[in-house]
Amino acid sequence: MPESNGAACGAAEKVKPAASPASEEPAAIAGNISYHAQYSPHFSPLAFGPEQAFYSTAESVRDHLVQRWNETYLHFHKTDPKQTYYLSMEYLQGRALTNAVGNLGITGAYAEAVKKFGYELEALVGQEKDAALGNGGLGRLASCFLDSMATLNLPAWGYGLRYRYGLFKQCITKEGQEEIAEDWLEKFSPWEIVRHDIVYPIRFFGHVEILPDGSRKWVGGEVLNALAYDVPIPGYKTKNAISLRLWDAKASAEDFNLFQFNDGQYESAAQLHARAQQICAVLYPGDATEEGKLLRLKQQFKERKADRVSGKWSEFPAKVAVQLNDTHPTLAIPELMRLLMDVEGLGWDEAWDITNKTIAYTNHTVLPEALEKWSQIVMRKLLPRHMEIIEEIDKRFKEMVISTRKEMEGKIDSMRILDNSNPQKPVVRMANLCVVSAHTVNGVAELHSNILKEELFADYLSIWPNKFQNKTNGITPRRWLRFCNPELSEIVTKWLKTDQWTSNLDLLTGLRKFADDEKLHAEWASAKLASKKRLAKHVLDVTGVTIDPNSLFDIQIKRIHEYKRQLLNILGAVYRYKKLKGMSAEERQKVTPRTVMIGGKAFATYTNAKRIVKLVNDVGAVVNNDPDVNKYLKVVFIPNYNVSVAEVLIPGSELSQHISTAGMEASGTNQVAGLRKDRENGLFKPDPRFEEAKQLIRSGAFGTYDYAPLLDSLEGNSGFGRGDYFLVGYDFPSYIDAQAQVDEAYKDKKKWIKMSILNTAGSGKFSSDRTIAQYAKEIWGITASPVS
Repeated sequence: MPESNGAACGAAEKVKPAASPASEEPAAIAGNISYHAQYSPHFSPLAFGPEQAFYSTAESVRDHLVQRWNETYLHFHKTDPKQTYYLSMEYLQGRALTNAVGNLGITGAYAEAVKKFGYELEALVGQEKDAALGNGGLGRLASCFLDSMATLNLPAWGYGLRYRYGLFKQCITKEGQEEIAEDWLEKFSPWEIVRHDIVYPIRFFGHVEILPDGSRKWVGGEVLNALAYDVPIPGYKTKNAISLRLWDAKASAEDFNLFQFNDGQYESAAQLHARAQQICAVLYPGDATEEGKLLRLKQQFKERKADRVSGKWSEFPAKVAVQLNDTHPTLAIPELMRLLMDVEGLGWDEAWDITNKTIAYTNHTVLPEALEKWSQIVMRKLLPRHMEIIEEIDKRFKEMVISTRKEMEGKIDSMRILDNSNPQKPVVRMANLCVVSAHTVNGVAELHSNILKEELFADYLSIWPNKFQNKTNGITPRRWLRFCNPELSEIVTKWLKTDQWTSNLDLLTGLRKFADDEKLHAEWASAKLASKKRLAKHVLDVTGVTIDPNSLFDIQIKRIHEYKRQLLNILGAVYRYKKLKGMSAEERQKVTPRTVMIGGKAFATYTNAKRIVKLVNDVGAVVNNDPDVNKYLKVVFIPNYNVSVAEVLIPGSELSQHISTAGMEASGTNQVAGLRKDRENGLFKPDPRFEEAKQLIRSGAFGTYDYAPLLDSLEGNSGFGRGDYFLVGYDFPSYIDAQAQVDEAYKDKKKWIKMSILNTAGSGKFSSDRTIAQYAKEIWGITASPVS
């Protein structure tokens, strides 16, 4: 880092600006960075601090991406392959600079280039804000998939929304979690390219007109414009770069009422502009009110845009595959039907055949209560033509079942798209619409997909036995090993004598034969310690808490939710603290020191989840400042968990906790109903250790905050908000016993490192490259189309 901005400006002045958009030579790259600082200016000419240097460097890297993107787009245009459009409400992209230079193979050249300005590349990377386009696993999965699509040279594109303020930025205060708007677009994103020529009208409200020839037309209401922003996604060691296309909502100049404005009616004059801004303001806006529901539905409708395809419409499925990532993009189904019938003039049967052959659906949950349902009243008001089409799909499906499967007539009500069982609140079941309309439905883990076939969608399976598949999720090995864990990455390459594992993760099995090698053990331990020290520095920077890199790093990072059971984790930590307090100094010295880290965001309106966040912080405040035990236990809440934080946490993790209630994750099982029944019947007997942990919290040992409403959810046998629905008490004793086994295992360093090596060696299956290759072959019917 330079000593001052002045020193950086001086260094910048010595590097002559020269446009070299495709150069991979450090000197030419430095000239290109200087060129962007001077001729693509976003700051005053005398400023060249770390922030300015980041933006100029990012724009220089973007030159490489744009060149590859243009070549890829031209190649696809010439060869005209079948293409996939991946529709997702979320993309959890994280930072782009490290990933871009890594995939392009120019990390070293850029590191050397920025040194000419007095900067380390790592310092500039730290200036980038995470793109706030997602929240949890579904969004991160979508981003891993884009990386794999590009790396596998597949003609595929991501489609989503350009949220200005994301979900929220999490701040931790004495009161607990507070939410403020994300600021990733406060200045601008250097990666996105606005496409002013790609604009589509988006209509809301209005009514349906029946024309003299019997055809129907959606008219009236309000019309906004969807404007495309493209974010280039480079493949790893390939010339291909695909695109994440993000849609923003705009109103036009003619929608601004100048007369009203000059008359002092300022809000009325810009009403449509304000509504347009609302659509892409935040991810998952609150939907407790009708206005909130309308806004959420507007988002889901706006996301469904895909580019037109020339040629005969009957050939559309041979050129286009659309994948719905969960039910959020479901409105692509009636919208495609509307375009084919109302705009292109096709009949129902032909339009339905095209739609069915084009659309595929990924299910992410086995919980019936988590499957989206939309009010028919809200749908009919906002999207009247789409509601008509959904009603017709439902009617024809019902008729098909009755005429061809008479024995299933009694099941039709649960299979239908429209649920009218409550006449006051009729709803559209979005998952049912997806299953009925798509040619393929897939789960995301073998166990999950089996539950879909055997339980959730069993009745549909009997009608369409070949419709259901499994596609086990994976992650990109580039971001999640190669780039965020450089020490371990170098060791893997050294021992495998190749870096090919980065794009062929199955090669990791080659580590198995070295699992007992003492040299590898020493290097493995050294790499882990480096990652733990990096994590310890992050914790100190963001929380002020000092943690010991030689303690066991125990991490649970995911959305805060009662079913994910962070409460089980923190109750376990409370019990550990109580036990330590009761030990003599000699007894404590035999204990495995542990640092418990929990991170994740609680939805702003989810009170119990926010109480859990508060409890973790309150427990930490006491434990970390208790001189009797803080050598042996620290409890830390990691604020504002996102991709960049995960890139520090995951390499440093030694114990990763995934302790959701059985049956409540996509990979879960469903044997919990009997346990809940036993509880209702008064057959549950709580473990004394569980009672001790709860009692310590109730005693006020961790402050004066009233945790009774949270702890009461664990009490009683039944009733709303009671009866321990998530089985924390039931699993507590086995959880504590398992943690005791972890403590013992960690003491045997040789065995622990061997387990770690074997765990890594066996992880090759969980590459998103493998997942996407299966989607491409078995669902989308697309093949690689590499730029030569």
